[in-house]
Amino acid sequence: MGFFRRLVGLEPKSDAGIANSLALFKEVYGTRLSDAGVPVTWRTALTVSTVLACCRVRAEGLSVPFRLYQETSGGRKIAADHPLHLIISRRPNAWQTSLEFLETISFHLDLTFNAYVFVNRVGMKREVRELIPIEPGRMRIVQKPDYSLRYFVSGITGQEQEFPPDAIWHLRGPSWNSWLGMDALLLARNAIGLSLSLERGQSEDQKNGLQTSAVYSVKERLAPEKFAFLAAWIDKHLPGGERAGKPMILDMDADIRSKLLSAIDLQTVETRKFEIEEICRFYRVWPIMVGHAGDQSPTFASASEFFQAHKTYTLDPLYRRISQSANINLLSDDELREGYYTKFVVNALMSAAPKDKGEYYQKGLGSGNAKGWLTQNEVRDFEDMDRSDDPEADKLPQPVAKPANPSEKPA
Repeated sequence: MGFFRRLVGLEPKSDAGIANSLALFKEVYGTRLSDAGVPVTWRTALTVSTVLACCRVRAEGLSVPFRLYQETSGGRKIAADHPLHLIISRRPNAWQTSLEFLETISFHLDLTFNAYVFVNRVGMKREVRELIPIEPGRMRIVQKPDYSLRYFVSGITGQEQEFPPDAIWHLRGPSWNSWLGMDALLLARNAIGLSLSLERGQSEDQKNGLQTSAVYSVKERLAPEKFAFLAAWIDKHLPGGERAGKPMILDMDADIRSKLLSAIDLQTVETRKFEIEEICRFYRVWPIMVGHAGDQSPTFASASEFFQAHKTYTLDPLYRRISQSANINLLSDDELREGYYTKFVVNALMSAAPKDKGEYYQKGLGSGNAKGWLTQNEVRDFEDMDRSDDPEADKLPQPVAKPANPSEKPA
């Protein structure tokens, strides 16, 4: 908790002449005001159900184990004795589980293309003891002439302090300048802004009882008293009035005409469906994963093929982005040379159908007199079962040699 204590009592610092990197990016590439006239921020974006669903689908894909491994001459092993393994797989800090921590940085990545984590290192060896996510809006990054980066963190009071690069784990999304992720909501502002505008418009229609605005016209000139009388009379016919929903009786050659198009005329339903697909396209999420089937039903021959496509095109790039970033930010050069690396264990996502999984294991164990590529203990590991003590359980199955004479038994 020393990180937060330091931030609370910081002295103000000025860094004149160095522009805020995020502000500079927005100045160059525009603002987050969408063409629909709606400002798009991470708070307003998450009120769009499709954005929230896409972020959740991607974040919940990180619920698989995240572990530290070490390559050895005999293969690889889980580096359970390394202090970093417990931090990334169980308890990154005092209040978050590993899943909660990964969900937080996944949301930050999806909404800003940048995620920041304070790395609390201790001792002469600078060992990692805890990982604390930092809200992207509290970060300021500056690139120096020698291409090195400076990280400034704003405290609760708005004061900021600089931290060394090894104290900040910076995960980047797609980047133009290589050191800062592009502004995700700036790039998706029109799709998200249109969804916000459509929802607000339909909410206003529902608030008004689906009655559109209209013009009430008469041929004679209205005195103020007559205008007030007519306004009160029309109020009786609006939702909540005593004549709501009943026919209007007009006199003085009056005429009342609707001035707005209906939801059918505006094709609101079709537009909202299209916006779901647009937002899913931005996040590389299949629309069916957020509850919108669309025309995808005949695309895949089986559910297992669909979930394999979801893993391949949506989740695998996220796994690689986080694990590769963790390798270079949380492990020292010596540890990398010693074979340490992080990895998401995604075997649980291989197949959802027991029949397909059983056939895969049979082939892996050498069915059909073929050489197997899986051992019994590896299959038991995939199924979260205890390993067998049988020495044969760690050997690759070998094909049985066929006898030359069918009457003879194999050796």
